[in-house]
Amino acid sequence: MISLGIDPGTASLGYGLVRERGDGELEALAYDVIRTKAGTPMPERLRQIHDELDALIREYRPDRAGVEELFFSRNVTTAITVAQARGVVLLTLSQANLVVAEYKPNAVKQAVCGYGGADKSQMKEMTRLLLGLDKAPRPDDAADALAVAITDLHSYRLHDFEGA
Repeated sequence: MISLGIDPGTASLGYGLVRERGDGELEALAYDVIRTKAGTPMPERLRQIHDELDALIREYRPDRAGVEELFFSRNVTTAITVAQARGVVLLTLSQANLVVAEYKPNAVKQAVCGYGGADKSQMKEMTRLLLGLDKAPRPDDAADALAVAITDLHSYRLHDFEGA
């Protein structure tokens, strides 16, 4: 089972592909960010996100996807641009016929660290340990996306077990 985790953003969109092997072990297949250039018209930036995400889906053929829900506190303008990127992500995932689940940031922290108030360094270290990586994943948006993919696989397993 392969999950594609997404940490939405317009300037930097994090992605992480995690496979759960038959023995229950998790493996990071790929992770990085899709960067769009500031000053580029928004429609072009959104198209770039779509095209690069679509290429990732075609290459790795994930079974499902997890997307972090939008969280913002003050900057409405940033929230709007992130929401636009989320919309493109959701559309691209839907066009690929992927099952998509959305997760609140504190749910991802709870699933990965066991504590909904975990900080960035705790999240990166637990993500590293769960995936057996030598170093904490970087950049931060990619590390967050890996955590979303881990959450999605755990959630799928839990719901699949409950349905059995």
